[in-house]
Amino acid sequence: MSLKARITDDMKIAMRAKDTARLGTIRLLLAAIKQKEVDERIELDDAAVSSIVEKLIKQRKDSISQFQAAGRDDLVAAEQAELAVLQAYLPEQLSAAEVEAAVAAAIAESGATSAKDMGKVMGLLKSRLAGRADMGQVSALIKARLAS
Repeated sequence: MSLKARITDDMKIAMRAKDTARLGTIRLLLAAIKQKEVDERIELDDAAVSSIVEKLIKQRKDSISQFQAAGRDDLVAAEQAELAVLQAYLPEQLSAAEVEAAVAAAIAESGATSAKDMGKVMGLLKSRLAGRADMGQVSALIKARLAS
């Protein structure tokens, strides 16, 4: 079953269960998927759907930090609930050790020796780790490895 079909099925389940919070988040996700499909006139595959989920998760994390800074705990709770629903659609996350091993392998494979070569390493890792690791942390790890 494709990721998009799974999301649609989950929407139907949430409708039947009258789970309005979950339903609203899933509808938001489906609307983002549909918007991308209409804009680009294509049928999205699982990788493209995962990238949309990642984008929405990043937005939720940014919103949570903003709301916490403003002292809006009510909005923080709502965003965290949406975040939990969205994270269920990402593939299983890699452990820190697995990410470090992937970074080391990519550095060796690309022959990177300095920070100037970071783009080569990120290019290799972006497709391999998409949806399974936080690319911001991966980038920081690559910088640390190449700086030393």
